[in-house]
Amino acid sequence: MRTITLRRSLVALFAAAISFGAITQAQAETLRIGYQKYGTLVLLKAKGTLEKRLAEKGIDVQWTEFPGGPQLLEGLNVGSIDFGTTGEAPPIFAQAAGADLLYVAHEPPAPTSEAILVPKGSSLKSVADLKGKKVALNKGSNVHYLLVRALEDVGLSIKDITPVYLPPADARAAFERGSVDAWVIWDPFQAAAERQLQARSLRDGKDLVANHQFYLAAKPYAEKHPDVLGVLVEEIRAVGEWTQANSEAATIQVAPLIGLPADITRLAVERQTYGAQLISPQVVEAQQKIADTFSDLQLIPKRLSIKDVVWTPPANLAQAR
Repeated sequence: MRTITLRRSLVALFAAAISFGAITQAQAETLRIGYQKYGTLVLLKAKGTLEKRLAEKGIDVQWTEFPGGPQLLEGLNVGSIDFGTTGEAPPIFAQAAGADLLYVAHEPPAPTSEAILVPKGSSLKSVADLKGKKVALNKGSNVHYLLVRALEDVGLSIKDITPVYLPPADARAAFERGSVDAWVIWDPFQAAAERQLQARSLRDGKDLVANHQFYLAAKPYAEKHPDVLGVLVEEIRAVGEWTQANSEAATIQVAPLIGLPADITRLAVERQTYGAQLISPQVVEAQQKIADTFSDLQLIPKRLSIKDVVWTPPANLAQAR
């Protein structure tokens, strides 16, 4: 009887092991992408072409929306997503916090896709007028660097204002209530505030920042699945080229996904830039400058080396550049 019981237990354990292995395999064959209410990944999600490409490899795609880049990279850091997109500042703050990430690719500069906004009836006329004022922003996001640069440009620093760190939805509510004097924000939230609230721009990123859109991957995923990253870059570039030639059709596809009217969506789509490329030495240098600025301002606790966290594709994928 003991022998039969032991055999049954071993069979049960073996079955459980097979089941666990199947679950692990299923997880390994799902690409988990984090996206926001902006950028080319929203367009890629709408098109569905990535799913078709990866289905041929037996890989499913799972999409998760995040309110901002810092939150998205926290998801990447804790292992809930494998790949995502943010502006320039979030990966710097994430790297400083120890996130195991890699820069995979970037879009061309889009400096007008972020701005410092004030309410329609505000008496503030320039960035210099922000001295002593409350300014809402998502801490560690791309607009954090825009605010730093805009203040420097008029001889001020972040210490001359009162930052109010809020995610976009809460920041808009504070902006509408008059609880803050200004709001530093990116598209499509920027476009929505301009069209729906008649918010006025004190300064956008032109002549101040590049505002690159970066694509980032968890380092363990990148090391195991370089072929998937190659497909991602190809599909991101392809949907960008399609959008440039079909902005009206892109607007129709994206508007329901981000929950905004077509006219606002179109403004955001047209202010974006398209043409994803692998990370170049010039972009590394520009990103290093931002990291050094944040370190000098003690916004991050240590100096960083951006070149150490840039994905290098295998030779057979190098043509993706």
